[in-house]
Amino acid sequence: MDRRLHAVVLPPGPRLLRALAAALDGGPAVCPLSPGLPAPALEAMLDALAPDAVETEDGLTRHRAVGERTPLSDGTAVLIATSGSTGAPKFVELSAAALRHSAAGTLARIEAAPGDRWLCCVPTSHISGVQVLVRSLLAGTDPIITPSFDTGAVAAAGRVHISLVPTQLRRLLDAGTAPSRLGAIVLGGAAAAPGLLAEARDRGGRVFTTYGMSETCGGCVYDGTPLDGMRAELGADGRIRLAGPSLFTGYRLRPEQTAAVRDGEWFVTQDLGALEDGRLRVRGRVDDVINTGGEKIVAGEVATALSRHPKIRDVVVVGRPDPEWGERVTAVVVPAAEPPALPELRAFVRETMPAAAAPRELELVPAIPLLASGKPDRARLRRG
Repeated sequence: MDRRLHAVVLPPGPRLLRALAAALDGGPAVCPLSPGLPAPALEAMLDALAPDAVETEDGLTRHRAVGERTPLSDGTAVLIATSGSTGAPKFVELSAAALRHSAAGTLARIEAAPGDRWLCCVPTSHISGVQVLVRSLLAGTDPIITPSFDTGAVAAAGRVHISLVPTQLRRLLDAGTAPSRLGAIVLGGAAAAPGLLAEARDRGGRVFTTYGMSETCGGCVYDGTPLDGMRAELGADGRIRLAGPSLFTGYRLRPEQTAAVRDGEWFVTQDLGALEDGRLRVRGRVDDVINTGGEKIVAGEVATALSRHPKIRDVVVVGRPDPEWGERVTAVVVPAAEPPALPELRAFVRETMPAAAAPRELELVPAIPLLASGKPDRARLRRG
């Protein structure tokens, strides 16, 4: 089918929801892009995407940069922009069937009841926001859409299901919002500190930790267990591999990149994992492994260990260049109250991990810098 592609540069709201609903039902495929992008960045996105038309609040216009139509992969309904680890824009192609399968799996896993509503307060240019809208469409309910995350709006929304990143959940708890008054809290985008999860659950929150990415239509593993129909395994190199009906079709106009991450029915991720009692635990990204003094340290595991320290509110661990060690393990910490000192953090890590994992640098910050997706800005943190 010769399907048209529209870049949808709209704020969260009814028009975006209608465009998404039409795409799922066979209308023009859509790629939601943030209207807040600077003009040069938006132009670069559009040039790489090669859409037939661009929809903005001013209406629908033909994309001026496209001389010839560039067909979509068969079945593609939604495209999600992602920079991956290279920083160059690429677009994940998702079918309506894959998106619906993922949404149905989520609704079943959280035991959503008929008539349950969702609050969308995550970016609708990312898979997390798109999936909140797809779940609402599948459930036949109207989502509550907010232009940005606001603790007051969440508290006033009542018993709604909500998708959050850990930083947003932290802010909700700090604002005094009772998580018991919400529906399911679908938590993804980054690893959540054990203390954060414990606090939210102790206060009555129904929190589901999720693992996934744009290529899997968002979270496809909940609390270590894949959604119905999805499968997870570890490769010989320790990488997480995922399979099932929620997988992406491919990267638009990049068949070589698609082939590089597919192994038959499996999608080979950039994450290291472990299977413990049949549940998947994400250790950290392959490109976040720190090579320090000849030892390879998984930054995510060090961060998990440090997050249990009582003086730490939030933490990210990165490797920074070091003339002696190659890279030095650096802990970027938001202190809880009294700030921790480097020697006590080194001793704390060495209680459960090899000595090489103990941080050699401590940076105290008021907040972890985030990307628009809500994930920590690791590239910025590595620069220091």
